[in-house]
Amino acid sequence: MAVTARDKKVVDKYFDLLKWLDNPSKKELIIRLTESLEVETASEPKDWKTLIGEWVDDRDVDEVVNDIIDSRINAPTRSSFD
Repeated sequence: MAVTARDKKVVDKYFDLLKWLDNPSKKELIIRLTESLEVETASEPKDWKTLIGEWVDDRDVDEVVNDIIDSRINAPTRSSFD
């Protein structure tokens, strides 16, 4: 994946800020950045079925429908331009 021009500018700004750190601090930063990369690549794509949740509610269908209808906000009627 290529680095965009905008991202390169951000990286350059961070480097300008961090280049003055002492070597142990730079090494710690490298370790943390490397670990953050490993976390990203270690995650496996999830099955889309795991993203679907079941509707959990104690109310029956009629109560749910009535609650939805009752919660609607009626917009004021608009005048026509005629």
